[in-house]
Amino acid sequence: MGSFVGIFITVAALLGGFAAMGGHLAVLMQPWEFVIIMGTAVGTFIVANPWKTVVDTGVACMQAITGAVPGERYYLDLLGALHALMRELRGKGRNEVEAHIDDPASSEIFKAFPSVLGDPPLLQFICDYVRLIIMGNARTHEIEALMDEEIHTIVKAKLAPYNSIVVVSEALPALGIVAAVLGVIKAMGALDQSPKLLGGFIGAALVGTFAGIFLSYGVLSPFAIKIKMTREKRCRPYIIVKQTLLAFMNGAMPQIAVEHGRKMIASSERPSIDVVENETIAGPKAVVAEAEPKAARA
Repeated sequence: MGSFVGIFITVAALLGGFAAMGGHLAVLMQPWEFVIIMGTAVGTFIVANPWKTVVDTGVACMQAITGAVPGERYYLDLLGALHALMRELRGKGRNEVEAHIDDPASSEIFKAFPSVLGDPPLLQFICDYVRLIIMGNARTHEIEALMDEEIHTIVKAKLAPYNSIVVVSEALPALGIVAAVLGVIKAMGALDQSPKLLGGFIGAALVGTFAGIFLSYGVLSPFAIKIKMTREKRCRPYIIVKQTLLAFMNGAMPQIAVEHGRKMIASSERPSIDVVENETIAGPKAVVAEAEPKAARA
């Protein structure tokens, strides 16, 4: 909603100011200038990026528009799942813990935290590093370096739509000039026409320059920043997992390790320590209580 409000204010101020100065809004209605600029921009965007990035850009746009970022419930589920796994690591054998990470969809721990179970890339990230912890022969600094490299790779891939849109936004002013040049060429072919008609052709050509600059700095660049902020927030859970598991590997109790992860959450979305304690302490007990009767029945 915020994106639409911002665009509405921008367009209203632009057109309203132009009309208040005595400008005629009909002059700006040059659809073929916009077709040239936007069509060329879309075509070059598709040429410059693999199809996977093109599709992901559409997904990123929808996420930015709808504000699809992790909230407090998501973070509570994530911290709860990590706490439950760390309790299992401290109190149970390797085979019992491996059952959770080998088949997360059947794990009673992950079933209790649907937000984590519904995020396959993050779920795989958690399971991979819990498996390394179970092996027991990896040093903490080695795991940390590996996590940093993987997170860097994940963030780079997630920000590919942002980078591709920034490139297009930087090219739009030049594409606007291209459209304006085509308009001038058209005007040059009508030099024998009346000054009124010739002036209309020149005005239409200048609309191309205006459109390219406005779409670049007034629409696409701000929206690219919105996409970047959204994707960075969606990458934050990986940092939380990293800090939590590293603290656990360094000897912290599960509840203390969870606190390391909680501190990685932005203050606006960060649940209080009391809420996290209630969720993580009560949550794993409920999961274990539910899992044991099922195991007994099996």
